[in-house]
Amino acid sequence: MSAISERRERERAHRHQLIITAARELAETEGWEAVTTRRLAERVEYSQPVLYSHFNGKDAIVSAVALDGFSELAAHLSRARQGADPGQSLRAVCRAYLEFATDRPALYQAMFILPTDLKFASAETPAPLRAAFDEFVSCFRPDNTQRELFAEVTWSALHGMAVLSDSGRIPADGQEERLDFLIAQIADTPASP
Repeated sequence: MSAISERRERERAHRHQLIITAARELAETEGWEAVTTRRLAERVEYSQPVLYSHFNGKDAIVSAVALDGFSELAAHLSRARQGADPGQSLRAVCRAYLEFATDRPALYQAMFILPTDLKFASAETPAPLRAAFDEFVSCFRPDNTQRELFAEVTWSALHGMAVLSDSGRIPADGQEERLDFLIAQIADTPASP
């Protein structure tokens, strides 16, 4: 690859990330309904055709934001798990997950609520998404043959808590009690042979 081609590729990658960052910032300040290709083009100071050369519409932009979010979530959960006291990794990861959802609501929406083309639980699952899921799996004993099932159920329950709390359907101040209950139920469940 020539130096000119390498520079063009770096510039393209920079534009790509600039668009993702602008979409995320706009969603965080004004909500996802404010994220339009016109608004993004104005914000990043590129034409709409340039935007479309990177992304085939809003759903593709949301998918790219979500993928960045899964990288952040995986790192956040990993730090929590590794920093936990012995025997407390599940609690630390669960708490970190709920904090992530609360602290980054627009990003969380991109990851779990809005339409994306990201594949969950398949051979096509992107590495960042798998890494985030694996942080939950790592909280369960390696000899637990159902550790992925336990991780799925835990993640599902946390997602429900995050969404219901965010929408005001369950009181946010009960989150710690719900977390205690979830961990007690999951941690006390013996693995099947």
